[in-house]
Amino acid sequence: MKNTRRTIFSLLATTVLASQSFAQVDLDNYLKRGEALYNEPASCAVCHKQDGTGLIGPDITYGPTPAKILEQMLNNPQMAGISAELKADNEDLIALSVFIRSITGIETTETMLVNERAELISTRAKTETDLIFPKTARDEAVEAVQNWDSVIADWQRRANEGPLLAHYDSEIVARFDPGKPRFRPKKGKTYFYENVGNSANLAILERGAKNAKSTQVVVGDARSHKVIASYELPVSLRAAVHTTIVSPDGKYVYIVGSKPASEPTNQLKALDAPATLIKVDAVTLQPVLQQTMGGRLHHGMVFRDKYILLDTFSRDPNGLDVMLLDPDTDEIIGGVRDEDLGGSSYTAYTDDDYIYILMEPVGYASHRSTGMLGAKNLYSGKITTMKPFWIAKLDPETWEVVQEYPYPGFRGDWIVFDAKKEFMYVPAGGTSNVSKINMETGEVVWAAGAGISPYGASLNAAETELWVANKGEHTGHFGRTLSVLKADTGRQVATVFSGYEVDHVLLAPNGKEMWATSNGEGRIYVYDTESHEEIAVIQMPQNGDPHGLVWVHYDKDGNSSVVGDQGGFQGGVNPALGTGLDY
Repeated sequence: MKNTRRTIFSLLATTVLASQSFAQVDLDNYLKRGEALYNEPASCAVCHKQDGTGLIGPDITYGPTPAKILEQMLNNPQMAGISAELKADNEDLIALSVFIRSITGIETTETMLVNERAELISTRAKTETDLIFPKTARDEAVEAVQNWDSVIADWQRRANEGPLLAHYDSEIVARFDPGKPRFRPKKGKTYFYENVGNSANLAILERGAKNAKSTQVVVGDARSHKVIASYELPVSLRAAVHTTIVSPDGKYVYIVGSKPASEPTNQLKALDAPATLIKVDAVTLQPVLQQTMGGRLHHGMVFRDKYILLDTFSRDPNGLDVMLLDPDTDEIIGGVRDEDLGGSSYTAYTDDDYIYILMEPVGYASHRSTGMLGAKNLYSGKITTMKPFWIAKLDPETWEVVQEYPYPGFRGDWIVFDAKKEFMYVPAGGTSNVSKINMETGEVVWAAGAGISPYGASLNAAETELWVANKGEHTGHFGRTLSVLKADTGRQVATVFSGYEVDHVLLAPNGKEMWATSNGEGRIYVYDTESHEEIAVIQMPQNGDPHGLVWVHYDKDGNSSVVGDQGGFQGGVNPALGTGLDY
């Protein structure tokens, strides 16, 4: 944008700079230039309003001089972002001053411009020679390493070239009687599923609260926001829950399970990896089989309405870090390992064409802990920067990494795609910011601050706002807010009070509600996307801590299918495309 502006006004700037007075200056050109600058997405109008009367910034209808605007840009910390975005030269500052005076009815004369330009040149010269602590060669070297432009300029491919397909032979280690139905699905109804753990944060619950003995599968009515039924797994099958997965046809729920019974285990360490995958009947809510998956399940989602995309927290030596499961055959059809991706994978997402894997640099802790502990050490000041984090784009047809996206910030933990698959949004918990990335070019459109250590995020149906969960986990804080950012600029437009430690935020299939899962409180919070107001709080049975969220719809013939999960919308449902469910 800046380069375009420079081209437009280059002849004007050359003429003015070559002149010793403003006798020949066309004030109309300054007005047009000032108006364009004032109303850019990240500029004056954001804080001072279009009429200059002030919003989060003060009233400027008194008509500040160019020198006064420069002083504020250089010395006011709240203007640092605007100053960095505009990179305003003398001609820009003069144009801004002329425009601001025009919107408040203050006349600008040629004499004023001559005097103000002289003052501006003097002020700028003084700031450039008045550095008390000049940068040393070491300062400049450190800044070059940490500079985002240097990351892009120096980027070298991390992943190995060629197909990276690896295999793992899953084994069924136990089968179970699914039991009797716990609810009767109705035609035309939409239900939500939630896997919950048994580690809600008792420090922030009411006095006397207790956790369940084991993990649970919960189902509820999406319209009434009421829990209908739940089932608590046997303690022998318990493991640490981090996601909710339902097969594309809506018939089975998947939840992480304990190590196989054949392996020796200490029950006090039953949450350790590796673990198993438990397949649960979606109507009886009880297990039907337990199978090995070569690691401990982290996240999962429907892929192409046929498979399930899984990723692991940690794995066996022969296990996979990211993989595809065929729910019809219970077989893992293939996947990839970290060592072929050039770093440590954290979690994976999909736009239904490609698989996008959030990657972490190794070396800050033991292999899979590298990103989390690195980010915590960064927050505590034990380290001052980290190596770049990135996203690997994997083609599931060839199993090759076809593109890598470095992004500003540390420890990204979620990816949101827009409906046209043009942009993706990446919250980074280690630096409390969010990046918007052009999926074709890899260009970072904007990077903006969110709340404390963000995790999950979701776009509203119009894709004008990005809702971000401020979980706080990397910092050791109990985050309790959601940030709502403008999708086009990253500017924060609202802070929504929520439950403690919300990590997953998902737009409901009706396009009208945003659902947020609170790990700390064992609740789901539901908000109106238009008003940002809370409309429901859904308490999980026995304070179970919820992770992930899936909606299953039954059509008029009683056929079930997943219409929304952690990876987005499924089965032709997408409110952003005008195909939301009216339930």
